[in-house]
Amino acid sequence: MKKILIIEDEEILLELIQKKLVQEGYQVNIARDGLEGLEKLREEKPDLILLDIVMPRMGGFEVMEEIKKDDNLKGIPIIIISNSGQPVELSRAKELGVVDWLIKTDFDPTEVIIKVKKQLDLLHE
Repeated sequence: MKKILIIEDEEILLELIQKKLVQEGYQVNIARDGLEGLEKLREEKPDLILLDIVMPRMGGFEVMEEIKKDDNLKGIPIIIISNSGQPVELSRAKELGVVDWLIKTDFDPTEVIIKVKKQLDLLHE
């Protein structure tokens, strides 16, 4: 069973994504801020990370910087969850290992599943 870590501070969105992924048969862990997310990442080493950018205590970019420095974590695909699809943000995120992104204002739970499945399939090619 594939493990997914969601690092997101918006409770409603977090629950919605978690529920959808569990229905699809994934093992899902959650963290509500970047620091908690990093701890869980190191403990659980998930197959994929869904990561918010703007969060308390430590934001998504700081989390990505830490992941990039850690040889045990840097190969894990990251899909960011962002309030904006700013090109500057996206290019910086790609440099830090982001493979895809979801925009909160256009949020569609089905799209989450499609993107997650695509990335997990790519890992096994």
